[in-house]
Amino acid sequence: MENLLTDRNFWVNYWESKTGLSVAIPSNYLFHQQLSDVVKNNKVETAIELGGFPGYYAVFLRKYLNLDVTLLDYFVHEPITEQLLATNGLKSNDIHIVETDLFNYAPEKQYDLVLSCGLIEHFTDTADIINRHIAFLKPGGALFITLPNFKALNGWFQKKFDKANYDKHNISCMDPALLKAIVEKAGLQVKQASYFGKFSLWLENEKDKSIGVRLFKKVTWLLGKVLTKVVPFESKQLSPYIIIEAKKIS
Repeated sequence: MENLLTDRNFWVNYWESKTGLSVAIPSNYLFHQQLSDVVKNNKVETAIELGGFPGYYAVFLRKYLNLDVTLLDYFVHEPITEQLLATNGLKSNDIHIVETDLFNYAPEKQYDLVLSCGLIEHFTDTADIINRHIAFLKPGGALFITLPNFKALNGWFQKKFDKANYDKHNISCMDPALLKAIVEKAGLQVKQASYFGKFSLWLENEKDKSIGVRLFKKVTWLLGKVLTKVVPFESKQLSPYIIIEAKKIS
């Protein structure tokens, strides 16, 4: 499909290159406070994570917030997800799994919370992929989407040292104002559309990069952390993530 910047083979290769996927998800996992507030403020009982394999956020929501959670992705290797659940003290049936192509799937039910973390930036038509999220959302439900901010310094690192990975991302969608406009046009009430995090850098499969690249990245990371300790604020230039949170009007 022309809307896709990746395909199933890309994600098979991506996850097969990873090791140590079955980790214990901590209570202070990334976006934990934001998700906890969303669940509390919207009285969330059911949630679906789209494009979330192996299911870290689904596990977080089940383990710490006791939600009825579904994980939907078009690549799910169930032994990995089952091991992840076991590592976190959960049973194999504690999370519902749907392995399907989001573009050929009609939602069988709707949820109080629909979330994705690092999904929408892999599609060229941002409005389309966001509207596919909204199709899963109950009236009165909460939408929670996060994505990386490759317009920040972190994006320069990706483009410079991992161009193949950078090219799998739709950089133009990494704009809180654009995302806010899309969600509002769909009829939702936007609660926040903002940059998130003071500073961070990462590279996929960093261990495979040259010593020089790894050293440069480490020094830059340390300098950025010092700078944002002195001047602690979110910004387009340094913040590693973007958050969009909205409510579907009843």
